Amino acid sequence: MCSARLRVATFTIFPALVEGWLDASLIGRARQAGLLDLRVHDLRSAAQDPHRSVDDAPFGGGAGMVLAPEPVFAAVEAVDPPRPLLLLGPGGRRFDQGVARELAGAGAFSLLCGRYEGIDQRIADHLCDDELSVGDYILAGGELAALAVIEAVARLVPGVLGNEASPLDESFSDGLLEYPQYTRPASFRGWDVPAVLRSGDHATVARWRRAAAVARTLHSRPDLIEAAGGLSDADRGLMEEFGFMA
Repeated sequence: MCSARLRVATFTIFPALVEGWLDASLIGRARQAGLLDLRVHDLRSAAQDPHRSVDDAPFGGGAGMVLAPEPVFAAVEAVDPPRPLLLLGPGGRRFDQGVARELAGAGAFSLLCGRYEGIDQRIADHLCDDELSVGDYILAGGELAALAVIEAVARLVPGVLGNEASPLDESFSDGLLEYPQYTRPASFRGWDVPAVLRSGDHATVARWRRAAAVARTLHSRPDLIEAAGGLSDADRGLMEEFGFMA
């Protein structure tokens, strides 16, 4: 078995939930092959009371409960996980493909899943190294966010996808949405696969795919085109060549 190319530790009060996902499908196979060292730690393991409590009422009053510092600090310090330790919460920097590449390049990091109404601020200030947000919406906890981060990063690890070229063609790999994909049959209910994709001319297929990716991005995510400085003359020419310009 080869040495792991990515190490991630996840801290949660629902370890079985996280483990179940990580053992399945693509991630599970890469884990079994030794490409990914994914460890899940139960925050309740460090709780001191008979009920294994990890939360308490907030100072100053208010609805809900807050994840307490004592069990969280103890659980993390007991295993000395890889750094940085990233808190998953709404106040963090937005997780995107660029951050995924950054974490894949680092080769190791840890994730802390929040719960309840939030976490004691001292956890964020003195235990965690940074905070990540997967979007401007509210989840019951950080577990789904942690799984999204792990899968996005793991897909960039050599060997995980099997086909080394796959990550290069996916959406956001070069600031664009991915071009449309087709498979057999060539004609389905009167809808035909574009003739260029059946031509066998790989250079022309590559040009069409670039034009299609730009057109799809311009239609669905124009903000990505704007972030790249606008539509280039070369891409505009490709879109005109293949009939994507209105």
